[in-house]
This record gives sequence, structure tokens and C-alpha cells, in this order.
Amino acid sequence: MPRGQFDHAARAILPAMTRLPPPGPSYIREHEVVLGEHRCRAGMDRPTEIEGWWLAVLWVADADGIVACRAAAPVAGPTPDPPLARLGPLLSGGLSGFVLEDAGRQQIRLRLPVPPDDPDHPWSAPLVVQAAIRWEPARAAAMTPNALADVALAAFRRAVEGLHRA
Repeated sequence: MPRGQFDHAARAILPAMTRLPPPGPSYIREHEVVLGEHRCRAGMDRPTEIEGWWLAVLWVADADGIVACRAAAPVAGPTPDPPLARLGPLLSGGLSGFVLEDAGRQQIRLRLPVPPDDPDHPWSAPLVVQAAIRWEPARAAAMTPNALADVALAAFRRAVEGLHRA
């Protein structure tokens, strides 16, 4: 492995600071996330629904806790854009057809609830995402709550892996 790739992977996966633990056990079966040679798992808390919005917290962790966003950064290194600027379009694309559209806009909102230690390094934030989604009513009516949660978690896993491959 070229030296630059090893150094990037080591810094991303083994940061100097203590990592946060997952917020709890995953509501549904965790999905394996492959980030190069590193294997993690994606999980989510029990979703709630408020005023038609499905709300959940999704995360990526390994045995040491929640990984930093930079663990999912492209192999060449983090981009100047903040993590959600890259992750958001990948996740919304992965949920295309499942998410309600209003005036041509998908009804999905994402945020990183835990800020990075250094605002100048947004990719150092823990890879925890709060998602608010308004599901397409016909899809939601035909699926169980667990099936919807699995669709969201699978799309999140694919988005994180796609971010790493970019």
C-alpha cells in the first residue's frame, strides 16, 4: 500500500482522541460498512414520527466506537466541502422513489448532531447523522416500519461506502 494511503487510513480510523460509543443498540440488524480494508457497522436508533416526518439517528462504528467522518472520506483525503455536502446527495439518491417530493424537492433533511472538535476540520466530526424523512405515502403504506428502517439504513451504508470510493 502506498505510504500516503496508509497514513490517511491510520489517521482516519485511529484518531488520537477518545471516540464516542454508539448511542445504543441498533433498532434493526446492523449493516456491514466496508471502508477500504477497514470493516465497520452502520446502525440506527428506533425511529419516531412527528408531524409526518420520520426521524432517526444513524451512525457508523467499529469496536472502538463511532468513527470520524474522515474514515469515510475519499481515499485521496477529505474534500474541502463539509461531509454532509457529499453524503447528502448520495443518501437522497439512494432513497430516490421512497422519499416524498414536494415542489420538485425531496423531503429529506440531514444534520451532524455532534460538531467537530475543530470547526476548521469538519471531517473530524463523528459519523453520526440525524435524518428527517417524509416517505412516499404509497411506499410507506406497503411496507412495515422495520422494512422502511432497513431501506434507510441500507441507503446510508451505500452512501458512506460511496463517499469513501469517490
